[in-house]
Order: sequence, then C-alpha cells, then structure tokens
Amino acid sequence: MQNPFPRILIGAFRGGAGKTLVSLGLLASWRSKGKGLSVFKKGPDYIDASWLSFAAGAPCYNLDTYLMGEEGALRSFEARAAGTDVAVVEGNRGLFDGMDVDGQHSSAVLAKLLGLSVFLVVDCTKSTRTVAALIKGCQVLDEDVSIQGVILNRVGTQRHESIVRSSIEKYCDIPVVGAIPRAKEIQFHERHLGLLPTQEHGAVQETLGAIQDLIEAHVDMDSVLEVAERDCAAVSVQDSEQDEAQEHPRESAPRFSGVRVGVVRDKAFHFYYPENIEALRDRGAEVVDVEASEDPVLPDLDALYIGGGFPETQAKALSENQSFRRSLHEAVESGMPVYAECGGAIYLGRGLEWQGHLYPLVDVFPIVYRFHERPQGHGYTLLRVEEENPLFPKGSRLKGHEFHYAGMQDWEDEALRFACRVERGFGFDGSREGLCYKNAYATFSHLHALGESHWADSFLNRAATGTAVS
Repeated sequence: MQNPFPRILIGAFRGGAGKTLVSLGLLASWRSKGKGLSVFKKGPDYIDASWLSFAAGAPCYNLDTYLMGEEGALRSFEARAAGTDVAVVEGNRGLFDGMDVDGQHSSAVLAKLLGLSVFLVVDCTKSTRTVAALIKGCQVLDEDVSIQGVILNRVGTQRHESIVRSSIEKYCDIPVVGAIPRAKEIQFHERHLGLLPTQEHGAVQETLGAIQDLIEAHVDMDSVLEVAERDCAAVSVQDSEQDEAQEHPRESAPRFSGVRVGVVRDKAFHFYYPENIEALRDRGAEVVDVEASEDPVLPDLDALYIGGGFPETQAKALSENQSFRRSLHEAVESGMPVYAECGGAIYLGRGLEWQGHLYPLVDVFPIVYRFHERPQGHGYTLLRVEEENPLFPKGSRLKGHEFHYAGMQDWEDEALRFACRVERGFGFDGSREGLCYKNAYATFSHLHALGESHWADSFLNRAATGTAVS
C-alpha cells in the first residue's frame, strides 16, 4: 500500500439524504484550493458520476465489488488515487444496503476494503435525538466500518441543530463536522433515472457554484480533512490480493493498432464507464467520437460502440437524421461490429414510442420500444451465454447491471436471435438477453471492463479480423 492519504466515503442511511450535494461541495471547494483530487462513485451509476467528474475536474471512476470483484475495486482505487491529496468516494443507497441480509457488495463493504473514513450525511427532517440512535446502530452493526464524522442536512432552526448535534456527540462520540440548512434554492432537476445529466442541465456551473458556497458556509472543511488524515494513518488496507496480482501480472493485452472504434457521445448517448473506453485505447484502438443526431453519416470505422443514455428525450433529432440512420443500417448489414447498450439497443430498433409519437429509428432489429411508468429492469444482472454470438463464448456468465423504463411493445419474435438467458434481472422480456444480428450485439445489461475484461479483446478482435476471441 502506498503512503496513507485522506480517503473518505460519503455515506447515508438511505438514498436521497444529500450524499451527492455534500460530495460535490467538498470536491468543488478542494479543487478551488488547488487540492489534487481523485473521485469515485460506488455502484453502477453514470449521472452522479458525471456531476462528480465536473466538480473534481477529473474523471470519476466507479467502484463496485459485484461488477469487478474486490481485487478489481482495490486495484482500480489504488491506481486512480495514487499521487492525489485526497480521494472522495460517494456511496450509494444506505451505508449497509447490499444484495442480501449480510450487506454483500454494500458501501460499507467497500469502505472496509479500501480503508475509507466514512462521513454520514443525515437528513434531519422531523428528527432530533433519534438521529443519534440511528448512527449508534450503524456503529454497532459493524464495528470495522470506520465512521468518523457526521454532516447534518436539512436542518431547521438553531435549536433543532443544537439538539441533534449534542445527542450525536454525547451518545456516539463522533464529531459533527457540518450542519446544512434546508436549501430550496438549489435545484439539481430530476428525471426518471435520477438527476438531470450535466449534458442537458444547462446551468451546471451556476448550480455547482451555489453548492460550493453552501457547503463552505456550513461544513468545517478543515475538520473533515484532519479527521480523515488521522484515521487513514491508523488503518491498514488489506492488499494481499493486490500484492499477489503484482507478483502474477496479467498477460499483455492484444494490440489492435489501426482499428478505429466509433463511440457515440452526444445528448442521447453518454452512459460510458471511463474504463471501457480506456480498455479500447489500451489495446491500441483509435477511439473516434460520433454524434448520432448531428453527423450526416457514419464515419469510416471498423466498429461502433453505442452506450446508454436518453434516446427518448432526443428521439425527434435522432429520427430526423435519416442519412445517419441509413448509413448505420448499411454498416450493420455489411458486417461492421456494433456493440449497443440499453439506449443504444433501443436506437438499433425499428422505432420508439414516446409521449404519443412513434419515432422511426435504425431498424436493425424489428422491435418497437415503449417507455413505461415503472422500471422494466433495475439492478444487478447475471446472464448465461447459451447461443453463438459475435462476442462471448458459449457457457460463460456475464455480470452487469440494468436500469431501463423501456420495454418491447411490438416485435417480430421469429426474427429475433438472443444469445443469453437471464439468471438475474429482466433483460428484454424477463428471460432473454444479448440480441444478435450479424456482427451487431444489443443488450440492456451494462458491462464493466474491469469485471468482464474479455469484452474489449473480443470486440476489437471481431473488428480487426471478423472472428471472435475464443
């Protein structure tokens, strides 16, 4: 393990308590003071990560022990945090909320793995002394989780703050390092998947500035760092797995110099893990940015990656760009490899029904999608590959996650070929996943390159040679 440095996790009792608000304010403030920052989001998340990246002025990397295993999370954290002054990890959901009764893959598990000092953001709405009871419960539930401080949020009167603060310090023996009043003037703006993405917000810098002012006025920034510095010096991160990995390094990745991979990045498609793009570049591929709503035609490429996002909000522009849709359809017919996740999978469909309108799309797959009021798939996924496909060997299992409100409305079932059986999750219809046509592969399940490292090799090999990696 490298020399100790402040490494903190911003956690809470539940989602919606203010973790993102506090994380953004801390990052923006420390950045303005010249701190070298590394920033991470626990769990499968793109939108919070885009805000955190904007605040830190650095890429935000996701850490998830389900998607990438404990070794992968540890190695990624240590590599990304190396040489920085402070590492900030925003947790997800409640601190101990995981996949089962033991809290597997929770923020608490990650905090122990990485030796993170936990600061709990507590929504104090209509609560006083009970807040101390909840914090005490967290301390007792797992004493190995290093809860080092509390930041009160949505505090009412000065008397309200005084009672809550005194109760925590008396019964829990940890400092309250901030008390944030209700701040109705700050609006993130939300949509069905959470916060409005930075790409569509329209006032990101102004909003971030207001958040920074709020946090600096009501959180003792110096105390947060001082507490984290004392704690990290006393914590020994278990890195035997990392040491073993260094003794037995991964074989050199295949090189694909000269392979041009288009990545669709615009207002419709912007859900990408940085590591997925880096995996393509690390193997020698040239990454070319593409805009599906603006570019007249698909550029000269060997393969195309279409990530998730919000094709529904950009459906009119996507549909009206007929020349681009036509060129993509022709490229698929000619055998160009295309990997499409979630929103990208929808874009390859015949059409999208959205707010009473039917928008024609690329028509690679004979499916019309419709958006529902409730999520059709939400959470971790596990897929078993059962049929031949452009990317993954039969018999393998793929771990990922899904979060989509779209479902199949009309389709030609006899024309659809699925590669995977859903063992966990929903996929396209509750049982099938991995839709294939020629060298195109469409899925609702987002994969992470650190967990499914063979994905980049298979995709680039298909682009370079037209054959799959076995």
